Amino acid sequence: MKRILKAAATVGAMTLLSRILGFVRDMVIARYFGASAGADAFFVAFKIPNFFRRLFAEGAFSQAFVPVLAEAKEQRGHAAVQQLVNAISFRLGGILLLLTAFGVFGSSLWMWVFAPGFADDPEKFQLAADMLAITFPYLLLISLVAFSSAIMNTYNRFAVPAFTPVFLNLVLIVFAIAVSPHLDIPVMALAWGVLVAGVVQLLFHLPFLYKLNLLPHPSRKSDPGVSEVKRLMLPALFGVSVAQINLLVDTILASFLVTGSVSWLYYSDRLMEFPLGVFGVALATVVLPGLSKKAANSDWQGFEQDLDFALRLVFLIGVPAMLGLLLLAQPLLVTLFFYGAFTAQDVQMSSLSLMAYSFGLLGFILVKILAPAFYARKEMKTPVKVAVVALLTNIVLNLLLIGPFAHVGLAAATSISAFVNAGLLYWYLRRQQVFTPSQGWGKLILQIGLATALMAGGLVWLSPTPQTWLTLDAWSRVLWLMSLILGAISLYLLSLWLLGFSPKRFAGTRRH
Repeated sequence: MKRILKAAATVGAMTLLSRILGFVRDMVIARYFGASAGADAFFVAFKIPNFFRRLFAEGAFSQAFVPVLAEAKEQRGHAAVQQLVNAISFRLGGILLLLTAFGVFGSSLWMWVFAPGFADDPEKFQLAADMLAITFPYLLLISLVAFSSAIMNTYNRFAVPAFTPVFLNLVLIVFAIAVSPHLDIPVMALAWGVLVAGVVQLLFHLPFLYKLNLLPHPSRKSDPGVSEVKRLMLPALFGVSVAQINLLVDTILASFLVTGSVSWLYYSDRLMEFPLGVFGVALATVVLPGLSKKAANSDWQGFEQDLDFALRLVFLIGVPAMLGLLLLAQPLLVTLFFYGAFTAQDVQMSSLSLMAYSFGLLGFILVKILAPAFYARKEMKTPVKVAVVALLTNIVLNLLLIGPFAHVGLAAATSISAFVNAGLLYWYLRRQQVFTPSQGWGKLILQIGLATALMAGGLVWLSPTPQTWLTLDAWSRVLWLMSLILGAISLYLLSLWLLGFSPKRFAGTRRH
């Protein structure tokens, strides 16, 4: 367990660093380009290769490749691992080259699929297509990085893959500040920055693969593991694609809205992803191996104890984080992005969608904990089935809410579908008699609810008015925001203590 916690701490710390630099990157982009047509074009052009990266490289491929690689490592030795890596790299590289060529030379076609609403503005459509032709090779580069990351993670080298995203943020910051002023179309610097960042990230990995003596030498020679990866990829691809289709649908619908809508959703989603990425991913990293080990040993009592503790931790941190993000939506956006080309109107529009996203934060984190309870038991059908229901829910709600609420409706639909996803996963766990909550949940929920309410009251009472936030200088905003966040955390913890919450008893929760 110590090894898992250490790995989770490493991933969490590196993710935190990457997210902080990501906010700096977004602050720079907001300052230089705001929520303009050029920014909208870039975010779509960047989202398309990212869509395929998450779908194939970091999604289905990694889920299928890592178990096969681990089996080869444990049972067949280093020579077999090298042969598998060589065979996979040849086939993966070939597929990626074909897809990249189609993306570069067919960028206009891809833009019709991902952002058909841009067609009403030919200039924006062409700009987005031109940027996509530059950013699409990032798919090839970052997919090879994901391939390398899977190898290193299998060998317990977690730090390098976790640190790699930092380079994307650093390169984009440099290109936005130093390169954009020298281009006829300044925003094109961001597209070139994405391409350069992909090269830098891949080059960063090569020495570490060499040190492991697993630098790929692409080979036509097949390997038994290749067929196994293909067999496992299909269900994994279907499961991963559901979440990515959700994102695609949101982007397509947002492209039909007024200029700035794509950017408003992007900036608010980035803020919502911060607590989700740092806390949700780190916790899921710790929980899944423990659940898998207990399932393999048929230790179902221990399985339930681990899951119960993880869910308690989600509520303990997720509920106040959800309400805090909702109440501090505008202060966060003003402090991070209200500079240069990012206007007060952009702050207002982005804050509305951030409030809608923040409502779903607890649901998003719950899914990250509940889904592994199925994966640990090698039960893939139920989470996929639930994800399809969540997808359909999201699509229907998008169509119902986009009319009256525009981009805010899209964010709200995403949040509601997250709770549908989490609720159904929990229902199936209870129905399959895999999980029964332990005693003490009622008291815990009451303590969390009252402490969160007191925290919220303190935030509302102490926070300056919306107009005041807009008139404060940058350092005053930062000081005010940090004071409010630290004060809210302190008030929440103090309230919990006064309500009788005991960290020792919480950490030592056992079933009765």
